[in-house]
Amino acid sequence: MQKTLTLYDTTIGKKAAMAASGVILLGFTIGHLSGNLKVFSGPEAYNEYARWLRTVPALLWGARLALLFAFLVHISSAFQLWKRNAEARKTRYTKKVDIATDYAAKTMYWTGPILLFYLLFHLAHLTFGGQLFGDAAIFGIEGYTWEPSNPYNNLVRGFQHWPIVVPYVLGVLALGTHLFHGIYSMFQTLGVNHPKYNHLRRDLAIALAALLTLGNLSFPIAVLAGYIEPTALRFNFPELL
Repeated sequence: MQKTLTLYDTTIGKKAAMAASGVILLGFTIGHLSGNLKVFSGPEAYNEYARWLRTVPALLWGARLALLFAFLVHISSAFQLWKRNAEARKTRYTKKVDIATDYAAKTMYWTGPILLFYLLFHLAHLTFGGQLFGDAAIFGIEGYTWEPSNPYNNLVRGFQHWPIVVPYVLGVLALGTHLFHGIYSMFQTLGVNHPKYNHLRRDLAIALAALLTLGNLSFPIAVLAGYIEPTALRFNFPELL
């Protein structure tokens, strides 16, 4: 019995799924940056924000589950599209010609794995650092230990060390490149595509990607420049333990 073809089985359906999941991930990226910018308001504001997130478990876990679902859909759709494209080229008579869309797709495929590594590294560093490292040095960096009630110091002290800064910067640059091509192609997938207005779509993609890239790079830059420094204040937030 032949399986009924669904929208997701088609190339258009997979691209639409990538676009929809990309919108969710983009929204999280913007929200995540806006929350982290509180680090410039000082340790009290930043740590209070981190504590508040833990006091709203429905919001926190709802967001995590939605992100996990969006991420799985995004990466699964990307892999299936890559596989489909690769299989379509398996003919001795096919002459491959690189065009602008090919270069964009190639960029997406190599920034994707970099972002996966960056995500795992970032989670290990600032989300699950306490569970992974305990009282030991984080990533083996001497003098850098986890402070359960002080997310501010966990972030700031991390960016004082190049083994943390380098993967973070590479991940953020990959994120910016991925976002530019993702946002640009997302509008096309959703049908927002007209020669008269495509330059606006490109400008919006550049602006959002640049804003998010520079915003995330501002943290290690500010720490390395000495504008943001660790605090000697002590915090007692049981919600963060």
